[in-house]
Amino acid sequence: VKMDTKPDAAAEGKAEQGVQQSQFVTLVSSDEHEFFVSRKCAILPGTIKNMLTGPGQFAEHEQNEVAFREIDSKILERVCVYLYYKQRYSNGTQEIPNFKIDPEIVLDLLMAANFLDA
Repeated sequence: VKMDTKPDAAAEGKAEQGVQQSQFVTLVSSDEHEFFVSRKCAILPGTIKNMLTGPGQFAEHEQNEVAFREIDSKILERVCVYLYYKQRYSNGTQEIPNFKIDPEIVLDLLMAANFLDA
């Protein structure tokens, strides 16, 4: 019996897709906007980290997608910006600039941060 040791194109495509999915996470707002965020940044908040890496059988772990029914796109966009800001300045020795927040979204952003454990 002769065995073919070369992987087929479909298997290679799935492997590449798995690598790409593991590097990025999709965060979906209540109004169904999708934000593609670096996995390193996405797991900074405890809630998202537990969903993606926790010992439970969360669907988010399998799909690399987290849907937020209570967070709209305007707030989730600022959360995503903050995640990159936090990753950039967490371990640095330089002076950390202020993270600007529009006054009209402060309360909603605070509630989202509380839920996300950010």
